[in-house]
Parts: sequence; structure tokens; C-alpha cells
Amino acid sequence: MNDAPSAWRTATIEKIVPQTSRVSSFFLAPEPPFAFRAGQHVDVRLTAADGYQARRSYSIASAPENNRSVELAIEELEEGEVSAFFHEVAAVGDAVEIRGPIGGHFVWSVEDGGPLLLVGAGSGVAPLMAMARHRAARGSRIPTLLLVAARTWDDVLFREELLELEARGDGFAFVVALSRGAASRAGDHGRRVDAAIAADALSRLPASPLRTFVCGSNAFVETASAGLVAGGLAASVIRTERYGG
Repeated sequence: MNDAPSAWRTATIEKIVPQTSRVSSFFLAPEPPFAFRAGQHVDVRLTAADGYQARRSYSIASAPENNRSVELAIEELEEGEVSAFFHEVAAVGDAVEIRGPIGGHFVWSVEDGGPLLLVGAGSGVAPLMAMARHRAARGSRIPTLLLVAARTWDDVLFREELLELEARGDGFAFVVALSRGAASRAGDHGRRVDAAIAADALSRLPASPLRTFVCGSNAFVETASAGLVAGGLAASVIRTERYGG
């Protein structure tokens, strides 16, 4: 799969699940369904009665093994046209237009190997969650660490599912860095991601990661990537995806 855009298709909202106070998962059933890789995204297009259109890109959070349903974790943003529609207007049974899958660089499958380091902030955890879910669905034991940056413990996206994945004892672990709260678990951090936290994440893997994916705001990606390089990770193994200003 490459970056070439596909045709627009209709997708029906099948389910809406609140994740945090600002993020909800919207499960879309595209017609026809399409295959995708963990880490890819889709474009969403809304068209008003007067013909005005708004478009946004959202990473797919669901595992490729469940390709009949596309899960988008959408954060409610101030002045966000598309996010406001999903959080304030959209209901189960509504239809939207989507196009995808898109992206061939920020993707991972178990055949790519590991160890694997995933670093995400806010809704940037979504494509990393697709990778974690894909790993679990395939029964992989590739050593994997997910470092999640959030404001508070309640803002950790997919928190309960991540705890369950870690409890499987198959080589998956996740670490949290909270910018507005104290660490609630041993090994977590009560500050923003910095070089020391990045170095700590690297030290928790049995070997230097073969693949590293960093997703979040521009500022977060810059800080996290610089910290990983300062910790000894080769820049060539880091792949990034950014959103926002």
C-alpha cells in the first residue's frame, strides 16, 4: 500500500465510545471495506447543505485484522470543524465520506521485526495502538514498549486496554509520562517527556529498537526524537508523524 489517494467512499458510524473527557472512538463501517496496515490513516470529508466541505486526516486505531470496522480516535478541538461535528452532531447510523488507507512510511507489521519502541502524545497514540493491537492479534512476542505522554492519568488514551495488553506478559509494556499529575505506578513519570525519560524508555528494551515510531504535535515529536537520539538511538530508525501547529 502506498500514499496514492483512493476514491471517496461512504462509511456509516456503527458505534461511539468515549475514551477520555476530550477523545471518543468512532467506529466506521466503510462500503466497501478495505485492507490497511497498522499506522495508516484516512481522510474524512464532510459536506454541508450549501456545498461547503471540510476535510481532516485521522489515524486508524483498529488492528488490520479487523478491517471491516475502522476506529478513529477523535479529539474535540476548539474551532475544529470536523471534530465538532463528530462530538456534537454525529450519531450512530450517520454516514460520512472517507478516503484511504493513506501512508506507506509510518507503518509496521510483525514481519518487520523488533524490538519496537512506540512514543505518542494525546490522540497521537492512535496509530501506535493499531500497531499494539496488530501485534497482539498475531500472537507476537516481539519486545515492545509504548511511552504515552498525557496531562493526567485519566487522559491516557486506551488506558484500560493497554493495562490488559501489558498483563498478558508477552513482552509488551507501556510507560506513562504525566505533565499535570504525579505518577500513579512504579516506573511512570510525573513530568513531560524529556531526554532522561527517552533514555529510560530505551533502557527498558532488551536491545536497541529496530523500529521506533513517534507521533504527536510538532513540539512533542521534536522533543521526543531529540531525546531518543541523545540517548544513543540512531536517527535513521525513527519514523515520525505530526499534527497541529
